[in-house]
Amino acid sequence: MSAPLHPDDLAAAADPGRLQLAFGQLLPLVLEQQGTLLSVKDAASGRYVHVNRAMAEWLGVPAAEIPGRSDGELLDATLATALRAAEQTALGQPGVWSSEHRFEWRGARHDFSVLRAVVGPDDQGRRLLCSVWRDQSQQRHKDTQLRNALEQLEEQQRANEQLRRELQDQSLRDTATGLYTRAHFEDQLRREVDLSTREHREFAMVLIALDAPTERVRALGAPAQGRILEAVGRLLRGNTRAMDASCRLDEGSFAVLLSGVGLATAHSRMEGLRRQCATQIVVLDGQELGFTVAMGVASFPHTALTQDDLMSACEAALKEAQRRGGNHVTLASIRFDPA
Repeated sequence: MSAPLHPDDLAAAADPGRLQLAFGQLLPLVLEQQGTLLSVKDAASGRYVHVNRAMAEWLGVPAAEIPGRSDGELLDATLATALRAAEQTALGQPGVWSSEHRFEWRGARHDFSVLRAVVGPDDQGRRLLCSVWRDQSQQRHKDTQLRNALEQLEEQQRANEQLRRELQDQSLRDTATGLYTRAHFEDQLRREVDLSTREHREFAMVLIALDAPTERVRALGAPAQGRILEAVGRLLRGNTRAMDASCRLDEGSFAVLLSGVGLATAHSRMEGLRRQCATQIVVLDGQELGFTVAMGVASFPHTALTQDDLMSACEAALKEAQRRGGNHVTLASIRFDPA
């Protein structure tokens, strides 16, 4: 049994003329199956010598009637002029020349990638311009659809992530005030202590308590108390920055962490907030409600060196503000270390 021939041996054994003929017969069939348009023109005159069935169908003329005619006779003037200009460019280029054509023809939008090459002369002494046209419209449409689908997927992922954050955020917020819960406050306080310890910077902590309700608020009961809580939450959110943390600790007490803020600045800001609370107009069923708050302000590390000591200093300052009758801001004592 003889061994199979190597491709190089086959190529050497084959007649070059017969190989060229075989490829010349095979290539149009391959292009036909792919739906690719093929045309051969007289390079000098621009008139068709041959077209395949796909090109004839695209031109809308029987293939037998196309040889000898030019684009000017088959297409509109603007398109024919543009194609002839591209062909003249290809005639001046060595090898295969690639170009793209986008236009509307017979009610459809086309996006062709065209390869042009000059061959010959043929047996009549003519130079021939061979063109292979491949319509990219469908592929580009698929690419656009894929890109749009990916963009929609990314948008959906962003929306899902936003929803996840919102749900997570809601689980950390008090429904009555919109402020963070005590659990979040304690976690944020630990982070702030760690950050300030590492970077040697201060921050302030404020404890806030609603003063005893007025007789009108007590008479109106829970709805009035709920309206006041809404007002407190709104004021705290409006008077703190994104880097700060405003929290509701329990029924009538709150806490604020002021990142990177010293004792004096914290006192000034909280004094402004106290005045806003005292003058805030809150109405329920046509009746105006009033409320005031007491505040205790401490700072890390000036009034305390540990988280527990900071909380104790804040609580002591708050009790002093309440002892003074409420509607007051009291500073914690600054820690003194003897040399």
